Amino acid sequence: MNTPDFDVIVVGAGIAGSTCALLCAREGLSVLLLERAPQPGAKNMSGGRIYSYALESILPNFALHAPLERQITQEKISLLSGQSATTFDYRHPAFSPATTSYSVLRTRFDPWLMQQAELAGAECLTGIQVEQLLMEGDAVKGVMVDGEKLSATTVVLAEGANTVLAERHGLLRKPAAHEIAIGMKEVLSLPQDVLENRFSLENNEGAAWLFSGELHGALPSGGFLYTNKNTLSLGVVCPLSAIKAGNIAAPTLLENLKQHPLLRPLLKQTELLEYAAHLVPEGGLRSVPKNLAGNGWLVIGDSARFCVNTALTIRGMDLAMLSAKAAAQALASQPSGKALRDVYYQYLHTSALWAVLTRYQHLPELMLQTPALFSAYPQLFAEVQREHYETGPLCPEHLAKRLWKHSRRQGVIPMMKDLLRGIKSL
Repeated sequence: MNTPDFDVIVVGAGIAGSTCALLCAREGLSVLLLERAPQPGAKNMSGGRIYSYALESILPNFALHAPLERQITQEKISLLSGQSATTFDYRHPAFSPATTSYSVLRTRFDPWLMQQAELAGAECLTGIQVEQLLMEGDAVKGVMVDGEKLSATTVVLAEGANTVLAERHGLLRKPAAHEIAIGMKEVLSLPQDVLENRFSLENNEGAAWLFSGELHGALPSGGFLYTNKNTLSLGVVCPLSAIKAGNIAAPTLLENLKQHPLLRPLLKQTELLEYAAHLVPEGGLRSVPKNLAGNGWLVIGDSARFCVNTALTIRGMDLAMLSAKAAAQALASQPSGKALRDVYYQYLHTSALWAVLTRYQHLPELMLQTPALFSAYPQLFAEVQREHYETGPLCPEHLAKRLWKHSRRQGVIPMMKDLLRGIKSL
């Protein structure tokens, strides 16, 4: 029997792929990491926030030398309604290294992470397109690159949400339109002093700002803004099913967000540096494929649909790292054949990743089936506040009476049902 060229070949040098390569190399496995882009992160569309706990457990004190932007100390959530907005603002001191988060630019962060994999002993190649998987029956035996066969005991697929290779070879099904979203992001330059004044920041402090409500009627979409050192990461995400049903061009959503009165002043004097669109897994646990591993293969990160949008936080990078860690643990035990699946699932199900997916498994369905979250309720918040702050000669109604009036207009029973479903989902 021929000896494989590598123990592990990882396809894709995003967060999940590079982390898996790093950890597998640490275990003494021979690892080849392949990235199709000229450099890691060149095709990535992530919003740009990383929760540190997962990487801190892998690379202690990583923040001392990683190319991070700003440590998040300001959390904002805005509900948009026409020309109005209701904003919830939470400012806090910097959290501990094990529980904090940072804004990042993936074009800087991903090459650094791949370098950590190289330092651990992985062989890393960029600008390499994997043409196909090498199959023997239902077993994956390696990859085909530029007409050359490269064999491996296991191929790890970390190709992102657009799982071309896995779908082509029947390893994964194509996700449904409601399970996948289109994300659009711009990176906008802004002088550091202007940025810090505009967002009330000091030193290395950063802001994470999420937007929901009427980006386009009741379309279930959301936006994000992260402050970097001297740039802003601004974007929107919307399910493909909603884009199709709403008969709207996806870039219109981003333009609507930029033109809202809340955003326009914040974006003055900015210059567009980057624009990209990307697929994002949005289906949560219920969209995770039944088979994440098999004879000679497994999938991690966005390819496995490991992403959670809780409306308060968007978690993808940390979950990608946790899945990479579970994969490396499984591969280190060197299971044979189809036994890899059972070992991989064992590590996944005992990790924080699975606990998070399970906790928020009902949220995607709630978002898609409750259009009032994106139109009626933001309007309610805006109207109640307008009546409170728009002072005239008449004494205003009692607050309780105003709340009851607007609640009846929306429907008290439907509102209570939505509230209970929301509490249950969280």
